[in-house]
Amino acid sequence: MRRLQRILNTSLAALGLLWAGLAPAAAGEAAMALFRAHCAQCHGADRLGGMGPALLPENLVRLKRDRAARVIRDGRVATQMPSFGKLLSAAQIQSLVDLIYTPPARKPAWGLAQMRATHKVFVDPAGLPDHPVHHADPMNMFVVVELGDHHATILDGDTFTPLKRVATHRALHGGPKYSPDGRFVYFASRDGWISKFDMWSLRYVAEIRAGINTRNLALSDDGRYVMVANYLPHTLVVLDAVDLRPLRIIPVRSGDGRESRVSAVYTAAPRGSFVAALKDLPEVWEIGYRGAAFRVRRLRLADYLDDFFFDQSYRLLIGTARDDRKGQVIDLDQGRQIATLDIDGMPHLGSGITWKYRGHTVLAAPNLGKGEISIIDMQSWKTIKRIKTDGPGFFIRSHENTPYAWADVFFGPHRDEVHIIDKRTLEIVKTLRPVPGKTAAHVEFDKDGRHALLSIWDMDGAVIVYDAASFREIKRLPMVKPSGKYNVYNKITRSAGTSH
Repeated sequence: MRRLQRILNTSLAALGLLWAGLAPAAAGEAAMALFRAHCAQCHGADRLGGMGPALLPENLVRLKRDRAARVIRDGRVATQMPSFGKLLSAAQIQSLVDLIYTPPARKPAWGLAQMRATHKVFVDPAGLPDHPVHHADPMNMFVVVELGDHHATILDGDTFTPLKRVATHRALHGGPKYSPDGRFVYFASRDGWISKFDMWSLRYVAEIRAGINTRNLALSDDGRYVMVANYLPHTLVVLDAVDLRPLRIIPVRSGDGRESRVSAVYTAAPRGSFVAALKDLPEVWEIGYRGAAFRVRRLRLADYLDDFFFDQSYRLLIGTARDDRKGQVIDLDQGRQIATLDIDGMPHLGSGITWKYRGHTVLAAPNLGKGEISIIDMQSWKTIKRIKTDGPGFFIRSHENTPYAWADVFFGPHRDEVHIIDKRTLEIVKTLRPVPGKTAAHVEFDKDGRHALLSIWDMDGAVIVYDAASFREIKRLPMVKPSGKYNVYNKITRSAGTSH
């Protein structure tokens, strides 16, 4: 028996094909069974992605096999990836690694023909009403994304009364984006569906599947184009914002043919362009949309950008790589890095906000890897303070009309806390525990900054409305794992207190 075990162990190490004494075909079937049991819910039964990214060799170029095994075993910090080290043996984990690095029988493709086959127009845009069918202030409405059962609630921001709850595609991601006038909102789901919803008539206008595994979308400031960033296939897709017709596919690859996922795409409205950071190439692309040219300007960087933030002018891009110890400041006009940031851990720059502090504009960013919030002077690019928190956080939010910033403690034992920071002193002045034991996350403000809305991130969750001055609870709305809450006015005016 011992001799047989030594033979099996030797074969496993040498070939990477046997698992628990199975022949290669059986080992592959066993790995697929493991994948369906533990991975498919987030990554898709066909490995093409869902809430989690697609697990195919072309999407894993930055992740070595030994690190992939560690991620399966130990989980991944600041993601929803759990650890399986206590559930799976080392051989089982290795079999999953071998599986995800095995190319599929047919390379997934999603071109114009596939998109057009999914395109639906539910109502003629020309036939939409010329006034809202409700009495809510169109500028002070919210979209609340409820991830728990894939719905969105349209909320009156004056009375905090739900106007309508609508089904969405699974796993919305990247934040809904509003048209320049705030009338329409565009959703992107992780499995590539793009939907257009009318905030006046409270109905869907159109939808299309623009990718297989999608990161986010951006909308041009003239309201004409939607740009979709895909993880799979490796493309940027341009849609007509009126009815979501596909207009153009932009392959994302380097000059020598290497392909890349897109980390995210954002609208740089003052520049009349979309800006996209690439996941697998150390480049940023700026794509002008005025005149419908969509020419790509490539900015080559010293490192990858997994997370990034823009200043209010959209001239400066501040980014960091997941495994880097420094951030980089990129001047888009000059097309080069102009500064390095002293931010370690894993700053969540995508959630960064700015305000004036002692005559200087500062950037505040939570940290996904440690309990602190970095305050950075945006003139000297020095970190002027690290505010210690009770654990790693995901979001920090504020408003021009409040002296306070609200920061969650999303990860760890204190995930039920929210810190309130005085922007004038850079000190925590209060810590709330809205529902002990349940994750409190993602504060957003109403149009005037008088109220702060907080999510209880739980299937039996809620949106809690606070008075932003007294921190007193005003109202509690039961919801199913509510995530982001997006105020029309704050988003379309690019408030410094929230992401855009």
